[in-house]
Amino acid sequence: MTARLPSLNGLRAFEAAARHLSFTRAASELNVTQTAISHQIKRLEEELGVRLFVRQNRALELTTEARDYLPGIRAAFNDLRLATDRLLQKGNDNVLTISTIASFAAKWLLPRLGTFQEAHPEIDVHITTSSSLIDFTRDNVDAAIRYGRGQWPGVRSAWLMADEMFPVCSPALLKGKRPLRQPEDIRHHTLLHTSSFDDDWRQWLTAAGLPLDMLGQRGVSFDMIFMTVQAAIDGSGIAMGRTSYVRDDVAKGRLVVPFDIALPADAGFYLVSPEGGIERSKLRAFREWLAASTRGQS
Repeated sequence: MTARLPSLNGLRAFEAAARHLSFTRAASELNVTQTAISHQIKRLEEELGVRLFVRQNRALELTTEARDYLPGIRAAFNDLRLATDRLLQKGNDNVLTISTIASFAAKWLLPRLGTFQEAHPEIDVHITTSSSLIDFTRDNVDAAIRYGRGQWPGVRSAWLMADEMFPVCSPALLKGKRPLRQPEDIRHHTLLHTSSFDDDWRQWLTAAGLPLDMLGQRGVSFDMIFMTVQAAIDGSGIAMGRTSYVRDDVAKGRLVVPFDIALPADAGFYLVSPEGGIERSKLRAFREWLAASTRGQS
């Protein structure tokens, strides 16, 4: 006799709650209320005749039975996702959605994207920007370009390139009344900071043998590095540049590098994509283009 399958909603609630060990986060992921998750779990437990969760000191834990049950349920949902992916692949293979950081999109990706489109006119590229990690089970994104050390669980990470960091400024600043001939001269200028790279100036000053009290001099801070770079281009002060964000501006003379002291950044850029899924031809083409475009920049 074939066993009757339990409620699909109950199984979805169980898989999400078991993954997060939280009814609240499961409810947020599935776009339902926490009460609904609780009711679905309770109904599933009644259908199975097995207790699945134990609450201890406001924490949620899986029972022994639930830990044995979870791998099969998770594998079943992964199979459903893959089957759906295969079904929809032909109809959606001409749209490639890439998520990345706004500054990286503005200063590196967009100026080069035309070469990809020329090579692959059959692929429509959609760029979205976000500083958050992507949840490929929820977000409608094919891949993401992220900055870090590549140690993100549950995804495939492909190395792209690393950065060096060094001061940059407008050529007009070098011709101003306050000289900028040696590192000590930055004391007489406004420092431009990026909040997401708030340690860069401290590291560079240390490497240059300069006192850290320079960090306390007048300065302006921005939350995105492309804004910091633009302020430097406009002559507002000296920015701590990173290779990916200033390479083109230096090459075109909009910025200059006044000193020869550069430090390697402690992380790099990666192309992040779903783990274990089928890599579509459009994503493979984009990954190969990225690898060719970043060759020699790491």
